Amino acid sequence: MSLPSSEHFGSTFHWGVSTAAYQIEGAHEEDGKGPSIWDHFTHQKGRIYLNQNGDQACDFYHRYNSDLEILADLGFRNFRFSLSWARILPQGTKMVNAAGIDFYNRVIDRCLLLGIQPWITLYHWDLPLALQKKGGWTNRDILDWFQEYTSICTRSFGDRVRHWMILNEPMVFTGAGHFLGVHAPGMKGLKNFLPAIHHAALCQSLGGRLVRSELSDASIGTTFSCSYIEPASSRERDKQAAIRLDTLLNRLFVEPAVGLGYPVADLPVLKRLEEYMNPADEANLPFDFDFVGIQNYTREIARYSYWVPFVKANLIKAADRDVPVSAMGWEIYPESIYYMLRKFGQYHIKSLIITENGLALNDRLSEGKVQDQSRVDYIRHTLNQVLRARRQGIPVDGYFYWTFIDNFEWAEGFYPRFGLVYNDYKNQKRVIKDSGLWWRRFIRDQISHNENFI
Repeated sequence: MSLPSSEHFGSTFHWGVSTAAYQIEGAHEEDGKGPSIWDHFTHQKGRIYLNQNGDQACDFYHRYNSDLEILADLGFRNFRFSLSWARILPQGTKMVNAAGIDFYNRVIDRCLLLGIQPWITLYHWDLPLALQKKGGWTNRDILDWFQEYTSICTRSFGDRVRHWMILNEPMVFTGAGHFLGVHAPGMKGLKNFLPAIHHAALCQSLGGRLVRSELSDASIGTTFSCSYIEPASSRERDKQAAIRLDTLLNRLFVEPAVGLGYPVADLPVLKRLEEYMNPADEANLPFDFDFVGIQNYTREIARYSYWVPFVKANLIKAADRDVPVSAMGWEIYPESIYYMLRKFGQYHIKSLIITENGLALNDRLSEGKVQDQSRVDYIRHTLNQVLRARRQGIPVDGYFYWTFIDNFEWAEGFYPRFGLVYNDYKNQKRVIKDSGLWWRRFIRDQISHNENFI
């Protein structure tokens, strides 16, 4: 296998890494920060693997200077990070925490000094707890709360930040957090899931319009989780099960954003969203994003299941399919990124950016090194699939690896390691993995147009 050099991706292709505030920052109670739903959720016994939490996480709050130096040394010129709503507005609204604004100003200024472009995600799951006590995403007032928060962020950082993402993976934070209850805030059932869906879909377009109105030269996107879904067999009921799960997991939020409305025809339970819709909502769901972030890690196999309500389908675990799996238990299937780029390319979006993709392993530090050749192989295969899509005219214009530094992986705690940089959580020592060293050589090759590194 060979990987093309820079002229194939083009000089304007964006190479970067992605992170999220709760997963890396720590300092969960410092300098006026308020509690978020994840601060609260992780302190409930039995919620997280080994009852771990992100109170300290990677301590990026105190170590951002040296961490960004590592990022610059690896050659990345784009850094995606999220803002903690509760660090900026401890009570969710009204009282702005100046120390929170100052922190993000320092991060942004440090990025720019090092030649790194900041890409901001406004919401990456950590809703202020004060707003959750008022219903959070199930309360329509969140449109006003999110508008206020977004406006504060654009006014505070918009003079230096061009790239903005509104929401991170709304299907995950609504589904896992408001239907299954396995993520914060731990709510369950359709009565919570449906209003959260609709309010998140409205906020992604509302946020886009607000950023555009306040920052005329901004590049505005949002991000969607997605998995390539195939039926377990050629039987019609398995095929229909795959369609329903694809509708739920891959189409639910992008289709209203591009003006197609909710995909009710293929998932009739979504008709019940009408209970939460106001007369103007249908017209307010679309927004002409400058780019859409694709976040893909795996393939899923769907089969019919009479016993699963609403979708009549379930996913066959990768461990039961005799396929290679990651530390997350997901199938390792690099071709998935190609199929998802092709799928989202059908919506005629201006630009697609892969804003998350990576491989979780159970990495070990040995004699000062982390040898993760299987991650390097995964990245190689994945980038070839990206180029495959690009050569077919699909407008994919960037790739952000998840993630920069091993971090807190939500319900899985600190066990899965996605990072290019190893983090020793006992002492916060950073060690660049072999995959990070590979990226450094690869990016330098992209810049210099020298030989391939595969």
